Amino acid sequence: MIIEINFNSTEAIYMQLRNQIIMGIATAKLQEGDSLPSVRQLAEEVGINMHTVNKAYALLREEGIIHLDRRRGAVIAIDMNKLQAMEDMKRQLSVVLAKGRCKNITKEDVYTLVDEIFEEYC
Repeated sequence: MIIEINFNSTEAIYMQLRNQIIMGIATAKLQEGDSLPSVRQLAEEVGINMHTVNKAYALLREEGIIHLDRRRGAVIAIDMNKLQAMEDMKRQLSVVLAKGRCKNITKEDVYTLVDEIFEEYC
């Protein structure tokens, strides 16, 4: 998996890294049990600070996406149950949908977007 950081983005680098790892899992480029590069290795590879990678990995660990193993490092280990994942998604979508309503985005527009995005993961 290739990580590409946009240094001109307003999105924090650790969030870009986190999001790209999640997208890698969703598109099956990364699988349950796969090891991620070490913090030092990924920092050097991408050209970012080790603390930034550490912050992204810590967030992924908190979210139940990876497990930190002393021997294997960061390992994809999706352990969050579906009910909890649905609650988290609902909380995040509530804000996104509210922003959309402020911009006159319709329910049909949202359905079209969701269908389009889900096609990428199938």
